Amino acid sequence: MTATSPRTPAPVLVLVPGATGAPSDGGPGYRLADPTVPQLSVTDLVATRGDGVFETIGAFDGSPVNVGPHLARLARSAEMIDLPAPDQALLAEAVDAAIAAHESVAELSVRVMYTRGVEGTGTPTCWIHARVSDDWSPCRAGMRVAVLDRGLATTAAETSPWLLSGAKTLSYAVNMAAVREAKRRGAADVLFVSSDGYALEGPTSTLLVRRGDTFLTTPASAGVLAGTAVATLFAWLREQQGLATGEELMTIEDVKGSDGAWLLSSTRLAAPITHLDEHELPVDAELTARFERVLKGGI
Repeated sequence: MTATSPRTPAPVLVLVPGATGAPSDGGPGYRLADPTVPQLSVTDLVATRGDGVFETIGAFDGSPVNVGPHLARLARSAEMIDLPAPDQALLAEAVDAAIAAHESVAELSVRVMYTRGVEGTGTPTCWIHARVSDDWSPCRAGMRVAVLDRGLATTAAETSPWLLSGAKTLSYAVNMAAVREAKRRGAADVLFVSSDGYALEGPTSTLLVRRGDTFLTTPASAGVLAGTAVATLFAWLREQQGLATGEELMTIEDVKGSDGAWLLSSTRLAAPITHLDEHELPVDAELTARFERVLKGGI
């Protein structure tokens, strides 16, 4: 008898024509759509120019985490690229609808996409795509990380705001190229370093560093994305564990000399860095497991 692979539940697609107000045709603000049928125009500016922003929300056993902070960050990113403010309340309803329509699974990735729309119309396009999360267990156990130069100084966000440092845009070709380069070097992910020598973030993650009983991350003013996962952990560390948290510009040597470091994201959760280039870092498996529970919405 030939063994069969487990069936992967089908993804769910929700179109949100009311992302910036009532749809002109008088229809509902959002609706379920067939994810197997083409829905996006080839003239949408996200397809021709990558002109849009997005957020990825993790949902665990059907419960989404940090929906409000994610949608607030989506609105900040939209403002940075001169898109109309999205209706965050409607988007939150649409996120819930996508999760409810999806088959029950342990871990779900819910991506909210918001673009400039079809060229010449001035009307944004918005949709939500929910699918089974990738298997992140190898990364959660620990991973090698390569240090790569981002080519921008930590002052770029202030001196050159048109570079959109700190905006979560859909122009991800550079980030994905960095991950491919890391894999060519035998690593699983990347820690970007600024041209003035400071550790920044990963292509899809936020840096967390432990120094004794203090936990640190890169300040958003350095041009990194303000992380929702690190904000959750910081609140738990301060309020539940009585530990110190803060933002600080750190060099790569600071990270190498730390008592542990993680790359955090909303679906991968807490991935401890075992090696930064060839330098080995300490890994606290028990603490990482507690981080994972907190980031899934537990305590």
